[in-house]
Amino acid sequence: MRGCLSLTVCLAVFLGSLLTASAAEPLTIERLSADGWEIAGYTGTFDNRSSLILFRRKDTKYFVQCSILYDVTRNPRVITNCYELH
Repeated sequence: MRGCLSLTVCLAVFLGSLLTASAAEPLTIERLSADGWEIAGYTGTFDNRSSLILFRRKDTKYFVQCSILYDVTRNPRVITNCYELH
């Protein structure tokens, strides 16, 4: 019984480390493109400072949206935030 408990704990730690590793690696437009994601939609703002790009992939049931902000007062000037839409 004790061996089963330690195996369960080891498995939980292993799965937790996998989730942490994938969460530590942020989604980027370059990575999405390399992984076979296609652009499903795009919109820009009136002042051309920000954009939204919607990505899809045929074998997944969710979209990924990336918001891109261009701001000359910041360093880095281009800020990208990609997230899954479930």
